Order: sequence, then C-alpha cells, then structure tokens
Amino acid sequence: MSDDQFYSGKTQIAWACQALLDGRKISHRSEINEAHGWRLGAIICRLKHEFGWPIDKERGAGNVAYYFLIADADLANLRFPRSARTAAKREAAE
Repeated sequence: MSDDQFYSGKTQIAWACQALLDGRKISHRSEINEAHGWRLGAIICRLKHEFGWPIDKERGAGNVAYYFLIADADLANLRFPRSARTAAKREAAE
C-alpha cells in the first residue's frame, strides 16, 4: 500500500509516530482528543507490519487497547511513513 493510500490523515499518522517515540502509551481515546482521528488501530497495524515498528499493546479497563514501543526498541533503525518524516528527523537530532 502506498503512502497516498494510507486511509488515515497525515496529521494522525505523524501524531501517532511522535507519541510512540516520546515513550507514551497511546489509545484510541488519546488519538481522538489530541489528533482528532479515529483510525489508530489501522495506523498501528501498518506501522507494525509494513514499517516494522516494534509496537506492543496492553489492555486496560473496559478492554481499551494501549499501544507503545517495546522497551529495547532500536529507534535509530525505524522506517517512517512519509507523513511522519518530521518525527524521524527530530528523533535523529536527539
């Protein structure tokens, strides 16, 4: 699937990538509140399977899924969707 067929808004993708890079545990609710999106599951699925991100999840109250990068993730070797390359540049600078 090409970047122009990514059915989530570019802002939502960039937000999810940056939130994960910041070490956050993110949920559908946090995406709705902060990025005004509703496709977090699709974004996570694509980051994991197409871009190889080491994302894990845990279930919270009400069976809510919380996504996060695994603790020993090699952030220097992550591949980024085109819309999240700003996050990649920011991560490389740190």
